[in-house]
Amino acid sequence: MQVLLGPRQVGKTTLARQAREELNLPVHTASADEPGLKGGAWIAGQWEAGRDLCRSHDASRLTPALLILDEIQKVTGWSESVKRLWDEDSGDGMPLRVLLLGSSPLLINSGLTESLAGRFEVLRATHWTFAEMESAFGWDLETFIYFGGYPGAASLIEDEERWRIYLRDSLIETTIARDVLLTSRVDKPALLRRLFDLACRYSGRELSYTKMVGQLQDAGNTTTLAGYLDLLSGVGMVTGLQKYAGEAVRRRASSPKLQVYNTGLMSALSHYSFTEARADRSWWGGLVESAVGAHLLALMTSREEELYYWRSRGKEVDFVYETERKITAIEVKGGPHRPGRTSGLEAFSNAFGAHSRSLLIGKGGIPLERMLRWRTLRE
Repeated sequence: MQVLLGPRQVGKTTLARQAREELNLPVHTASADEPGLKGGAWIAGQWEAGRDLCRSHDASRLTPALLILDEIQKVTGWSESVKRLWDEDSGDGMPLRVLLLGSSPLLINSGLTESLAGRFEVLRATHWTFAEMESAFGWDLETFIYFGGYPGAASLIEDEERWRIYLRDSLIETTIARDVLLTSRVDKPALLRRLFDLACRYSGRELSYTKMVGQLQDAGNTTTLAGYLDLLSGVGMVTGLQKYAGEAVRRRASSPKLQVYNTGLMSALSHYSFTEARADRSWWGGLVESAVGAHLLALMTSREEELYYWRSRGKEVDFVYETERKITAIEVKGGPHRPGRTSGLEAFSNAFGAHSRSLLIGKGGIPLERMLRWRTLRE
């Protein structure tokens, strides 16, 4: 059984269709995103339809078939139902292959680890990278930095207002309304939406939860905001990077550095056109830094990998990428020079020693275009 996870509109359904064509098997497809209440009985019904395909060619001989269930996280108790049905098929020799699609990794992961251990393979679909948008649509670097990696919106960029409306209505609102509010307890939906707007405006900046409360002008407390930020991170929209301290116990208490998963979200909610954005070096510099952060998030493929930022005594490092006991400090030069920025790399190296390495992205270091083509951090 395979589980394909990823945010909305990054090509999960297209990948499922391609897999179906490649396998050349009879297939039954259903989506829990359709109207109506969904529960274990719905999964059982779809599963039985898949089993019928295994029996359809010859009543005395079972043949392989494929079952694809989309938006599985919206089915109450989905993991327990899938476990029971999968184990039944394993015992009966039913050759039904199963592909589950989910747009909310945060909600799916608990079901996978609690109920389906040893029964699945996770496949991850991330936001499209610069190399993918360049190959598919011929985009140059600046176009990608501003419009981000949403393939479904690529055909709309010549009409920027239409592009903005599409992202706001079809992607942002749909994700918040369907993937967050309908699947999680959110006592203050308006606060969650304002937090998302704030995170897009301040992407690339450290902001304490106390300051967020002041910016949002709401009675919500810091615990509520931290929980809402986790929900928005779980659906691949925005996240809060924690401060690297070398000790996990100290990281969670730090002020988060806000970071979008896709720079198209920043541009869609800004008042800048593509031309105006490129003319404002300060704003464009923040967009470049956020593009680097988004790409680093896309490179993360396991729970052993983490992305942080670092700051100490006036010295800063934009990103700290930790994986397999290796620490990489990354500084991005994408806008006007800010005193003390590059010196943060040396300070970080002095603080964390031989287990760390330093990378400068941009002027005087690794070209931004090259870095955004990386498929792993080992390149």
